[in-house]
Amino acid sequence: MKEKVTVLGAGSWGTALAVVLSDNGHHVQLWGHRKEHIEEMEQKRVNEKYLPDVKLAANISLTYKLEEAVKDAETIVLAVPTKAMRDVLGQLNSILSKPALFVHVSKGIEPDSLKRITEIIEEEIPQTKRKDVVVLSGPSHAEEVSLRHPTTVTSSSENMQAAEYVQDLFINQYFRVYTNPDVVGVEIGGALKNIIALAAGISDGLGFGDNAKAALITRGLAEIARLGSKMGANPLTFSGLTGIGDLIVTCTSVHSRNWRAGNMLGKGKTLDEVLDSMGMVVEGVRTTKAAYQLAEKYNVKMPITRALYDVLFNGQNAKEAVESLMARVKTHEMEDLVNIMESRSCEDEK
Repeated sequence: MKEKVTVLGAGSWGTALAVVLSDNGHHVQLWGHRKEHIEEMEQKRVNEKYLPDVKLAANISLTYKLEEAVKDAETIVLAVPTKAMRDVLGQLNSILSKPALFVHVSKGIEPDSLKRITEIIEEEIPQTKRKDVVVLSGPSHAEEVSLRHPTTVTSSSENMQAAEYVQDLFINQYFRVYTNPDVVGVEIGGALKNIIALAAGISDGLGFGDNAKAALITRGLAEIARLGSKMGANPLTFSGLTGIGDLIVTCTSVHSRNWRAGNMLGKGKTLDEVLDSMGMVVEGVRTTKAAYQLAEKYNVKMPITRALYDVLFNGQNAKEAVESLMARVKTHEMEDLVNIMESRSCEDEK
């Protein structure tokens, strides 16, 4: 199966996935919105800004023209930030002349509308122009994928044939792909882990050590599962690659931009200073706002998310926020597991 695949987004993740598809023998059209960036990549055959050590093979074509990028494409991989998703989809809707399979690899939730990316795609692209929508997510740093380090991810769709098609499209000896029908769980896990990674980075920046970070990861997973279950996800998904797997890799690695952003916040930098210095989108910031709103909507207790929201948007001191989490009213750890399973049972009965 050799296909023409379009990857929209020439950042680190879009470029890394283009490398995977290229290694699998597909013809890849990689699109970026900045003309000067694409022209530099074309000239040097390297994405110097994001992945300077990775050469781009001859079967990866580059363009800054969206119409050219999606011409005759059977599959479109959306590797653009959440905040740019509606704009890009709106342009695609006016360009596409035949239906395509959409694969999104971004991890975020839209604030205010509280839409998952799959829902945004379904709103912006009519059924006549999309075959199916598939989520590709999991513990995967672009820096490692592009160097062909072993990586495992999940392909998820309500249509399992579409999920398996994407599995076949990407899978190879270093990039293993599982399938999972729980789209809500896969998207919620992938998005909300960025919030916990920000908190873990803050904890490290404050010098609180591994004990504190282990607590944040564990209790963060409980928050993710509580909210995800209320939204209809299968709690077992959060024990897999797009739950605990993605959470571990994002909270513990210097490759994680969310961890790095949190680390700078913990060391005393303001949010504006952090975002200016990063040079890349920090999805966890917007997702924190969306998750805070979702917690209100579904009446779910999310103390880590609320504490981080206060640090990011209400000017609370990071050290005081962590200390306030430790001083919360005592509770029983098993209550979370019981509540999550009860929530799932209620959803199954509907």
